[in-house]
Amino acid sequence: MDINYKEIGKRMAKRRKELSLKQYQVCEMIDVNYKYISNLETGRSAPSLEVIMKLCTALQTTPDYLLIGIGSGNGGTPDELLIKKISRLSPKDRRIINGLVDLMTQEE
Repeated sequence: MDINYKEIGKRMAKRRKELSLKQYQVCEMIDVNYKYISNLETGRSAPSLEVIMKLCTALQTTPDYLLIGIGSGNGGTPDELLIKKISRLSPKDRRIINGLVDLMTQEE
């Protein structure tokens, strides 16, 4: 499977614009220089795994969205994604999940 850096860059730019962020703001958030963000968005540079993860946090999205376009750009934080998944469960399954969370969060 070939990695299409231009498509990754397009998704980055799209998500940044959805959040009304400027490139320099994203640079500050992930601690890189302005030229690097520009190169990422145009597909001239390939992001490291560390940069991908920082971008996901800054752009409030998931690696799946940035890398392969699965899901929506505004998929949300991991907590929000979990809430969406749980909300699609049946009431019985939600009670089971709730019980599991109760067990996992009990103080020892």
